[in-house]
Amino acid sequence: MTPATTLPTAIRGPVEMLWNYHDLHHDPQPTDIGIGLGSHDLSVATCAATLYHRGLFPRIVFTGANAPTTIDTFPRGEAVHYREHALTLDVPDAAILIETTARNTGENITRTRDLLTAHGLTPRSVTLISRPYQQRRAYATCRRLWPDVDVRCASLPVTLDDYIASIGDTDRVVSMLVGDTQRIWLYAERGHAIPQPVPDDIRDAYRALTQAGYTSRLIN
Repeated sequence: MTPATTLPTAIRGPVEMLWNYHDLHHDPQPTDIGIGLGSHDLSVATCAATLYHRGLFPRIVFTGANAPTTIDTFPRGEAVHYREHALTLDVPDAAILIETTARNTGENITRTRDLLTAHGLTPRSVTLISRPYQQRRAYATCRRLWPDVDVRCASLPVTLDDYIASIGDTDRVVSMLVGDTQRIWLYAERGHAIPQPVPDDIRDAYRALTQAGYTSRLIN
């Protein structure tokens, strides 16, 4: 069966609420390094290339191995495919480093930091480039694990409906959005990220979507 690519009217309200919550709306500013966080979404590499060409950072690190959700799309690893895509967008090979072992956001951060240290680089500021709905979690994780750097977040500008169409699977996008929302407070409780404000309307939207069955990306 072909996955649906249209957001059902019944859940549009809570989905839009979570979508807007996770996008931190940081204004792009120059930083020392751009870090493309591995995922199923190739637009991360597109965004990194775009910001590089705008002169917002002189070097990019793509970080990511594989996950069950990416192995079919990026069989050689997320960072490897991101790098290849950035090269087609005229980012010079010399401006790209890849970290190919990270399997979660925490490892993306710590292993990128270690890779940069091995190359004699100690950035004071970084731009984390991710899926739109990963920004808040990436920010909170980086602030916990790499507190010495100033952190900005970026994603390719896109509407919710256009993003769902680009991924081609409404259920997948909504489920991952719900999963990232749960991780905001769960990872803070476990010490993996700094706490983030979670207003009541965000928790209500989260509950509405879990009750509607979008639970496949939740942590038990």
